[in-house]
Amino acid sequence: MAGLVAAVRARELGHEPVLLEKGTRPGGSMLLSSCVVWRHRDFAQFRAECPDGDERLQRVVWERFDDAIAWLERTAGVGPVWQDTNNPSTTGRRYEPKALVNALVAKSTQPRLSVSATGDVDVHPHHPPLILATGGFPVRLARDHGLLARSNPWSEGDGLDAAVEAGAATSGDLSEFYGRVMPAPPARVEPDDYVRLAQLWGGRARVVDDEDREIGDRPPAWHESDLAQAIARAGGTAWLVLDTDASDDPRLVAARDAGATVVEREGELRLRVGVGVTHTLGGIRIDDRARVVRDDGSPIDGLYAAGVDVGGIASGGYASGLAQALVLGLVAAESALAV
Repeated sequence: MAGLVAAVRARELGHEPVLLEKGTRPGGSMLLSSCVVWRHRDFAQFRAECPDGDERLQRVVWERFDDAIAWLERTAGVGPVWQDTNNPSTTGRRYEPKALVNALVAKSTQPRLSVSATGDVDVHPHHPPLILATGGFPVRLARDHGLLARSNPWSEGDGLDAAVEAGAATSGDLSEFYGRVMPAPPARVEPDDYVRLAQLWGGRARVVDDEDREIGDRPPAWHESDLAQAIARAGGTAWLVLDTDASDDPRLVAARDAGATVVEREGELRLRVGVGVTHTLGGIRIDDRARVVRDDGSPIDGLYAAGVDVGGIASGGYASGLAQALVLGLVAAESALAV
């Protein structure tokens, strides 16, 4: 989303951007998501839920969000599926992902697909401004920790690597991620199933390891990404322990249909689960103009970053990756073009 938004904004400002896409189609992980773009209703709540994040960048995302949503709907011409999030803590919109991707592509420029990140991207400061928006490094993090990559298959960290090679600093914990509890193998989890198979039980399930020890020292937060990270730290797999009256619940039925392991023991149902990494929370350090910066805070000429390539915004909690992509895509384009 960040790259598409930046390209649309650049064209709107009278420029002809070149959109380089590593994958075989545009849309990144946004195309596989529920496509809910949201912010916390109160900034204080944002800070409380993501206490380790960079407050300057949190303010940029939070303060520009409403105008960015209005820009998105006006410019892309796509209305929301939901007018709000139905969560009293958040506000935002839900879109049909394919319609939104197609609309942004139509308003930007035809992307060059299957571009080699190492062969075709140059971060030399004398070249035209470059905006890094490669979706973080969930594929690499998942592979390194034996987890499921619940993302597009191309976000290996090319943006982060290019920035660091150019002298950039990083921000946030590079091992922290937003993810979901998912059915574990032998369950078959295809990209189209990433939303449908997410095991969100709202604290209704107990979570234990193979020795029946509880995982996590507190009930999960409303978003349950903290539970996914707790399971990852405990080895990557666990059991969700449910009452037998959950046997007909659509979440459990979907997991069973996908081939998940479900056992009944002593009046309980146990579902074998793993962890899917959707996007990383640590990444490239930027300033409030989306300029990539060095350790001393000085910007690297001509280099910008947007979306979840940027680290240190939702550190310690969870915030909308698509909101971060939308707002920072706009900020990066405007800064690169000196608006």
